Formats: sequence, C-alpha cells, structure tokens
Amino acid sequence: MKRIAAIAAGILMMTPAQAAPSRAPVEHYVRQPLNGQPLPFSDAVRVGDVLYLSGQIGVGADGKLPEGIEAQTKLAMDNVGAVLKRAGLNYGDVFHCTAFLSDMKNWPAFNKVYVPYFPAGKLPARSAFGANGLALGALLEIECQAYAGKE
Repeated sequence: MKRIAAIAAGILMMTPAQAAPSRAPVEHYVRQPLNGQPLPFSDAVRVGDVLYLSGQIGVGADGKLPEGIEAQTKLAMDNVGAVLKRAGLNYGDVFHCTAFLSDMKNWPAFNKVYVPYFPAGKLPARSAFGANGLALGALLEIECQAYAGKE
C-alpha cells in the first residue's frame, strides 16, 4: 500500500517539464514537389511553440504565376493558409510576417489583398522590403511565423 501511495504521490508531483513531450522538439512539414521537382526546403518547421513558414510566392497548383500583384498576393496568402492548416493553425495564429515586393509601388495593392486574411484588429507585426530577383520571377514573397503552442 505504501508503494502505491508513493507512486501516486510521485505522479501527482510531476511538473509538465518532467512529463514526456507529446511531440518532437523539431517538426518538419515537407514541401511537395513543384512540377515534379523536389524543392530544397520545407514548407514549415515547428520548433517549440513557433511554426516558421518558408516564404510563399503566388504560384498555383500548376506551378505557374498569374499576372498581377493582386492575383499573386491572393495565391501566396492561400499558400500560407494551406501550410497553416497542415499544422492545425490558422491566420489568427500568425504573429509576424515579412513581405518581399519586387516593386514597392505595389505596396497598396498588396495590402488590399493581404489585410483581409487576418481577423479584424489582429494583424501580425510585419516588415517589408523591396527585393530584386524573387523565385520564378514572382512579384512578391511572404514568410510568416505563427504561435503553435496549443495542441
């Protein structure tokens, strides 16, 4: 009886830090090939409570970029959403993004499409840069980080 009481007391006194982790400390979300070609990065990597998303461009399932900043922004944001969904998250979990625009004149058109993806009043912190030579000739690329602490 004393042995059972000691075991029970030990279990009750365990802190979450002592309990076995419920997931791997680093989790990779592997990128699907594009046009049959493997890409040299993961879609996202979760480390602890943060999901780091690789940059997304506005490429469609056919591997092609549509014309125009608004169409590319929509596809890039949809691609971000697909990665978030694979990780069990959504746009409300995103706390930071970095936008790379091939031409800063596209800033207003980019924002017009970008902003509505997030819950009202909960826009992530963001940085933006003018960039030259984005992948596949894209007009923008966006990378994000999201809180992934809930299980």
